Amino acid sequence: MSSLALRKAAPAAGTTPGTAQGPPLRRRIALVPTLTLLLGALYCLLPVAWVVIAATKSGSELFSTFTFLPGTGFTENVRDLNAYREGIYWKWMGNSALYAGLGALLSTAVSAVSGYALAMYRFRGRETIFGVLMAGVLMPPVILAIPQYLLLAKADLTDSYASVLLPLVLSPYGVYLARIYAAAAVPGDVVEAGRMDGASEWRIFTRVALPMMVPGLVTVFLFQFVAVWNNFLLPYIMLSDDEKFPITLGLFTLLEQGSNTPALYTLVITGALLAIIPLVALFLVIQRFWSLDLLSGAVKS
Repeated sequence: MSSLALRKAAPAAGTTPGTAQGPPLRRRIALVPTLTLLLGALYCLLPVAWVVIAATKSGSELFSTFTFLPGTGFTENVRDLNAYREGIYWKWMGNSALYAGLGALLSTAVSAVSGYALAMYRFRGRETIFGVLMAGVLMPPVILAIPQYLLLAKADLTDSYASVLLPLVLSPYGVYLARIYAAAAVPGDVVEAGRMDGASEWRIFTRVALPMMVPGLVTVFLFQFVAVWNNFLLPYIMLSDDEKFPITLGLFTLLEQGSNTPALYTLVITGALLAIIPLVALFLVIQRFWSLDLLSGAVKS
């Protein structure tokens, strides 16, 4: 009897004692998601790696050396980029920072107020308004670009900073996110308690609800900042003065000129690499806000 029990308790040959032995088929199936994620990461990171390496190559090395072999011309490329048209590249970067920063701030503010109102108040036509906003989320931006241009042309605002900023203030997707987050993060009992204490609706929003919504609004700000920073179609339609170009449109003009002047290709690649840095820095700076507790604002108020 005891020898039979020992044989049952002994681990199988070639296995480690104390570990669960799942079927081989199940273990192979579990590898599929991991391999899929690795392939997706490779697909996303490969172009970034190419830009980083290509930015280190001089004009002569760009087309004559192995694709993923680093070059020796990065500092020269940066120097040439600084000198091109008296540093207009940094003017484009400043324009992009203005469009993306101010546009994202205004859009986040409008999204916060609108999302909070749609989540916390009950009024006639609320669902209709939300349905219209959802239609705006599903509508491709290219459909709205020409009507926006015609409207701003009537107001004599084309080829100005306002022509790029004004269409970005209202973000249907930002309002949608703000409404969903406000409904989940702001308890109705807290709002009612503020009303019973005699606080105005604006004070309840700014002192109670808004701190609770900070993690969600940071997400809205980040999404809108990246969308405006990478926006090409709207500035391409609205602007004609290259002094007002954002970085995307400026690099596009450089790329077009590169067909006649191949030396500009290195400037385009180096400029594209430098244009990524603000986005990475922004993500690293604001990601800590996502870990805030939803009720921390109410506790501090």
